[in-house]
Amino acid sequence: MKSCSFFGHRDTSQTEELKQKIMETVEQLIVEEGVDTFLFGSRSKFDELCHMVVTELKEKYPHIQRIAYLCKHETACLAGAGMSLKHQIKELTGRDMYVAEYEDVKKSDRVNSAGRAAYVERNQWMIDESDYCVFYREMTRFNQKSGVFAAWDYAKQKRLICISC
Repeated sequence: MKSCSFFGHRDTSQTEELKQKIMETVEQLIVEEGVDTFLFGSRSKFDELCHMVVTELKEKYPHIQRIAYLCKHETACLAGAGMSLKHQIKELTGRDMYVAEYEDVKKSDRVNSAGRAAYVERNQWMIDESDYCVFYREMTRFNQKSGVFAAWDYAKQKRLICISC
């Protein structure tokens, strides 16, 4: 069993070009590297786009798993419950929303007790449990305090295989 996590900017533009790059990258990881487990955080448009791609590929490769890694006060929808939740949201708001489904959900006391550093702790936890990491880093937005760049540095220190989109 090999795993891959995703890290990108919170407000990433979800372009067709980026989606295609993620699709090619993820399918290569599944077919050539034997990756079957994909780890997701939250709070980023990049994570959402990657989840959509992995979900689409799950139709072709039904053995792959999507795992949510949550911080305190976050929640996730298990596979099979998304349609009901999506319907409820539409009834309440009148809008269609993307509802991400996962085969498993993980929470950690270490992450929950980290306060303002919870997302950093969660990202490190995901990296610790990954064989591969897929990153989307806009170099024009370089910021030493950026979660994406902190995760990149941590993954490189762990000598993980990091792929940039």
